[in-house]
Amino acid sequence: MAENILNATIRTLVGRKTRSLRSMGEIPAVVYGSGTKPASLTINRNAFLKTYGQAGESTIVELSIDGKDSLHVLIQDTQVDPLINEVTHVDFRSIDMNKEIEADVELEVKGESPAVKALGGTLVLSRDYVTVRCLPAKLVRSIAVDISRLATFEDSIRVKDLIVPEGMIIIDQPTLSIASVEPPRSEEEMAALDKAIEVDVSAVEVAGKKKEEAEEAGEAGEAEVASQPTDEKP
Repeated sequence: MAENILNATIRTLVGRKTRSLRSMGEIPAVVYGSGTKPASLTINRNAFLKTYGQAGESTIVELSIDGKDSLHVLIQDTQVDPLINEVTHVDFRSIDMNKEIEADVELEVKGESPAVKALGGTLVLSRDYVTVRCLPAKLVRSIAVDISRLATFEDSIRVKDLIVPEGMIIIDQPTLSIASVEPPRSEEEMAALDKAIEVDVSAVEVAGKKKEEAEEAGEAGEAEVASQPTDEKP
């Protein structure tokens, strides 16, 4: 299996000072785990995004630090600024390639469901990942979920139906549901749903009005208390 290679440098800046790194196209990161002491790092943003797109969080990455030490790592966690949709920090977990590990592997939908295409149903995905156990070298980017077997609304795909590489086992419950297809709603169900939404909206409006009245009453009470004479002498 070809490995993804990512270069990093030891980082001395910490806290708010790392903002200057981000403005230069760098991302602060840390590495910890097997065979290494925890260390603060800096990685190039574009290089990381390319590697992350290829490896995800379940494929081994070779992390080269200052061109000297090389570690086999998993991308354990990423922090993203929701305002600018930009990665602001990365955690790497160093792995012993000779020991089995547990990791979450993404599920990738493949094929086309006859129950969706021909019968007008809605695909329901109960999970988007499974937890596996294997040697690090056996880890894969994703596991396929072939929804072409969902021909009727009674069909389902469970953990036990997934095909995984040799040497890998899924440790989730075998009967855990992964994918199924819901039948389209009838006209009666849609009408009942619309009515329920109207009732909810009306309830919210009434609750809001009562809250306003209560607040007004409270303000009036506070004003009345404030205007009452006191026994205190100036």
